[in-house]
Amino acid sequence: MNGEDAKLVSVACEIREPDGPSIVPEPSEEFVLTPHIQALTDRALSYLDVGYGVHFAGPAGTGKTTLALHVAAQLGRPVVLIHGDDEFGGSDLVGKDSGYRKYKLVDNYIHSVVKTEESLSTLWEDHQLTTACLNGYTLIYDEFNRSRPEANNVLLSILEGRILNLPTLRGSGEHYVRVHENFRAILTSNPEEYAGVHKTQDALMDRLITINLGHYDRETEIRIAEAKSGLPRSDAERIVDVIRELRTVGVNNHRPTIRACIAIAKILAHRHSRARTDDPTFWWVCCDVLKTDTAKVTHDGQSLMWQKVEEVIKKVCGNHTKRRKNRHRDAAA
Repeated sequence: MNGEDAKLVSVACEIREPDGPSIVPEPSEEFVLTPHIQALTDRALSYLDVGYGVHFAGPAGTGKTTLALHVAAQLGRPVVLIHGDDEFGGSDLVGKDSGYRKYKLVDNYIHSVVKTEESLSTLWEDHQLTTACLNGYTLIYDEFNRSRPEANNVLLSILEGRILNLPTLRGSGEHYVRVHENFRAILTSNPEEYAGVHKTQDALMDRLITINLGHYDRETEIRIAEAKSGLPRSDAERIVDVIRELRTVGVNNHRPTIRACIAIAKILAHRHSRARTDDPTFWWVCCDVLKTDTAKVTHDGQSLMWQKVEEVIKKVCGNHTKRRKNRHRDAAA
């Protein structure tokens, strides 16, 4: 997230192909920069400037990847983006043999003598991590704990000794290389209880500085909903307050996330609807978007999802109506 103070902005990525696959994060008009986000950015940049890797940890939907892209943009270097994958091995990060090159020379300069010379060499392909280390790019390893711990062992020497270990098959013959001084690493992860997530080795965590992310403050969420949808602030406030109230319901207090705010706001804007109790679109959008987030609230085996959502909408919208009437009364007085 990036932009002027009090202005909402979001990160867009423009593809670039210098010496390898990389992207250049650039600010867009939807990005939100608030004091809360600026404080997180400043902390991360302080660690990166000293040379430490930064690890954004937190539940899904808390803006870890967007924040990582924003922080990377402040460094002013191309970004290599990797998404964790259970199928990854170390070679998927560093590089691997991609085939062979065969060379054959037939010398028949003297017609009665034929000389033949053949050679076979391995073709090596550097992958994203090697590209970032050699060129001094910023690495964003998104949801790195979806990769198996052994696949991430290559990061240990990179983060600690600034040395990249390379297989002997690599064409240059180097077994290791010094990591470029501008190389920086930003990792994100989901909680270990999430499906498809692996426990991370202590040695790797010890080489990172972890910033735990939760939900943004109310003001930031309101401004994100505004920026992403174009709805009036009053509607964004109602949507965000409904979402924040529902986080206190049920057993999963991480949900609904800011993604639910954005989805409801975008659909209302598309339908030219408002976040009000007399707008039918608002009701069915909230039902469809939020039904999985409170589904664990049950009675006699039946989900109380819609009942809870309905109660919260009426409560939040009623409170906003009262505050608006009080403001008008005070202004008239």
